[in-house]
Amino acid sequence: MAEFVTVRHGQASFGAADYDKLSELGWRQARWLGEHWQSEGAGFDRILCGDLLRHRETARGICEGAGLDHSRVELLPQLNEFDFQSVMRAYGELDPAAVPARGAGRSDYYRFLKKAMGAWIRDEIGAGESWTAFEQRIGEALAILADSPRGSRTLVVSSGGAIAMMVRSAMEAGPEAVIKLNMQIRNTAVSHFFSSPGNTSLHSFNHIPHLERHDRRQFITYS
Repeated sequence: MAEFVTVRHGQASFGAADYDKLSELGWRQARWLGEHWQSEGAGFDRILCGDLLRHRETARGICEGAGLDHSRVELLPQLNEFDFQSVMRAYGELDPAAVPARGAGRSDYYRFLKKAMGAWIRDEIGAGESWTAFEQRIGEALAILADSPRGSRTLVVSSGGAIAMMVRSAMEAGPEAVIKLNMQIRNTAVSHFFSSPGNTSLHSFNHIPHLERHDRRQFITYS
């Protein structure tokens, strides 16, 4: 079987006008992961990432830390995140009272996102890409990964929702599992999969070996 390793992007710019770029901490998280892999002697036959800016910057940071040639990175739009901002806007129109107040904390934002994703899954709101289209798109990405040569190892940089959908597919879980998994995946967290045509299996989920040190635990983030 082929192996692929997913990484959720580093901390993005939560609360800023443009979420789709790494914060300074996000860059550090990515470089630290690359440095960890370099120290472990880990290598990859192929590097894929979505074409969102936070994906490309995370891939670059990992390559910088690991001493890898960033020109090897291949863009695969099927790995992009669903448009969570459109999903939240659509749900806000459906239930205005549920919209977090200006200045609300992250916990209020996450509760609202969970409700919005549930409505999106149930097709209660229209938000550009449908839930079914998102599911099919991630299925296309998994098929591309499954077509990798036997014994090869691929690095995949993506987002929480896309990775959650991969895990859900591997575990043959219900749609609601994507909501729960999405809220748990930490920035630059690593998950391992094995794949072959028609089959994807999950080996490990949501690990942060580069941050689980006494001097870095304060840099563990979720957005």
